[in-house]
Amino acid sequence: MNTDLVDRARTLASERLAVAMPQRWAHVVGVARTASNIAPRLLAKDADAIVAAAWLHDVGYAPSIAMTGFHPVDGARFAKSAGMPALVVSLIAHHSGASAEAIERGLDAELAEFDRPPRDVLDVVTYADMTTAPDGTPIEANRRVSEILSRYSRDDPVHAAVSRSSDELLAAVARIKDQLRLAPAGAIQPR
Repeated sequence: MNTDLVDRARTLASERLAVAMPQRWAHVVGVARTASNIAPRLLAKDADAIVAAAWLHDVGYAPSIAMTGFHPVDGARFAKSAGMPALVVSLIAHHSGASAEAIERGLDAELAEFDRPPRDVLDVVTYADMTTAPDGTPIEANRRVSEILSRYSRDDPVHAAVSRSSDELLAAVARIKDQLRLAPAGAIQPR
């Protein structure tokens, strides 16, 4: 794994979230932990990009970065300006059903600035995000979907987007669970 890339991503995220948004930071730390545990096992070639994206996936919530109010785009723009590789930037932009939320917010064109990453790589980031609670602890994906929905009113774009994309989010988690069952512990799988 390219520890320089991962260390740089962790530092960038920490500088923006650790003090300003401690609960969001706890979630990010948990997501990065999960990604670090599974990415080398499933997609060794892309593990560094996956873990870097896990560290940065919610950086767009930081008040110093939020411009559109749509954290995947704001975070991807920030990561791009910080010189992150294209795969990291695209993973941030498209993580966890971002396309559904972009439609709800009328920001499809902004999201389209970023190429969609390969599904297998994106699935790992989505799995890590959807199996990590706000406090950074593990959670079942269906409970995570319910938890997200409970935080937003029915007329909020996040609620509408997660409602619409929940089947795909849960399918991504299921695909990774299947891959983890098939990959022997400690095995490194090339992409």
